[in-house]
Amino acid sequence: MSSEILINVTPQEVRSAVVENGVLQELWIERTRKRGIVGNIYKGRVSRVLPGMEAAFVDIGMDRAAFLHASDVAVVEKEELASGNGNGGEQGQEPITRLLHEGQQLLVQVIKDPLGTKGARLTTHITVPSRYLVLMPGAKNIGVSTRIEDEAERDRLRGIVERGAAELGGDYGYIVRTVAETADEGALLRDMTFLHKLWDRLQQRAANAHAGSEIYADLPLVLRMLRDLVGADIEKVRIDSRETAQKAIEFAQAYVPGIASRIEHYPGERPVFDLYGVEDEIQKALERKVQLKSGGYVIIDQTEAMTTIDVNTGAFVGHRNLEETIFKTNLEAAQAIARQLRLRNLGGIIIIDFIDMTQDEHKRQVLRALERALEKDHAKSQLCDVSPLGLVEMTRKRTRESLEHVLCEPCGTCAGRGFLKTAETVCYEIFREILREARQFDAKELLVLASQEVVDLLLDEESASLAELQEFINTPIKFQVEQLYTQEQFDVVLL
Repeated sequence: MSSEILINVTPQEVRSAVVENGVLQELWIERTRKRGIVGNIYKGRVSRVLPGMEAAFVDIGMDRAAFLHASDVAVVEKEELASGNGNGGEQGQEPITRLLHEGQQLLVQVIKDPLGTKGARLTTHITVPSRYLVLMPGAKNIGVSTRIEDEAERDRLRGIVERGAAELGGDYGYIVRTVAETADEGALLRDMTFLHKLWDRLQQRAANAHAGSEIYADLPLVLRMLRDLVGADIEKVRIDSRETAQKAIEFAQAYVPGIASRIEHYPGERPVFDLYGVEDEIQKALERKVQLKSGGYVIIDQTEAMTTIDVNTGAFVGHRNLEETIFKTNLEAAQAIARQLRLRNLGGIIIIDFIDMTQDEHKRQVLRALERALEKDHAKSQLCDVSPLGLVEMTRKRTRESLEHVLCEPCGTCAGRGFLKTAETVCYEIFREILREARQFDAKELLVLASQEVVDLLLDEESASLAELQEFINTPIKFQVEQLYTQEQFDVVLL
């Protein structure tokens, strides 16, 4: 499988696209004025404890207080807890009132960006990532990524880290990342040394910082991509900014020497995102309807509570029988859905309504196809069996805003509903408002201000009803078109 990372850099934003076999799979956007804060570490101050929610609000120096749940608070020794300096230890089930108190200062890390009206989500289980490892101060266990499936390789990596931990000392745990597969011992030990030095610097900075200060900020998007995503399967990293490409090469030579040769500056006149039609794919990813090659289609609706996905056969009529047509459409839809989840960065609860299948074997194969397609996803997901209603329920971890929320805002005309009242509905609302005002006030004349569509309907199809109304209230009614009014807006003015 041929994969490339394309990076488009402008002063206002950086966009990074993962392209597999010429098809866009994932997209990251980092704007200069709205950088994500997941992974950042802050010295926070508890502003409010909420016993009923087993949580607390923590001031980390942002507009909205961040949210810290009791399950994300590391239980430490009482004297450390009282001073607000401890950050490690085993997780317990202590009530939030015994763990935290108002005014307490503590080190916290952001695990979820502010989403919509919600503040950031925090944890006191601090982790610091590098290329091959994740350092967990205060923990003692060593874990290996589940994506490394070879048992012999898992044992080799765990042995290297155990020997390094014994040699370097300290109260630390480690997670071996997926990209560490086949990495040599020297590279892993260099990573461990780097993480120890970095953590020492962070502790010194935290000791002298005031509450609400940023102690550690994660790398910018381009360098994060190199650290986290560039593995053996990535053939090229093309960056359209010479300066950014040079910084990326220097970073790679220092921390990830094996990938430096794959980074190149793209000097072409044609925009780098146009090489694989990325701009067109971004536009398509903002639409509800996803067209399938067979003629079927998928409808994706993102709501506050969940994302719903509906599969339809559309123009696909198949060649054999109905069941076979439905099965093939669902198989194709499973691949498309997995790609759209990555591309649109949809998270939380997701309900998929595949076309009803009668054969259990077909249901099993469609579910398995979806599972295989989701294996490429970096975000964790959990998939349930087909429910009695024929729905597939799943969850996908969400740490940042979806593509729609990053690029779009609710429509000012429909207030985010996605539809408008018909001109006919608005006409009848105007009739009711005229009756209401005629009964309350003694007006000599009424003036109706409305959109062009509504006024045209009133004077054409509803002209007979309008004449009856004027006769009933015994008051003349005038109309005025307001070009700036939406179809739902109107005013009835007394003259």
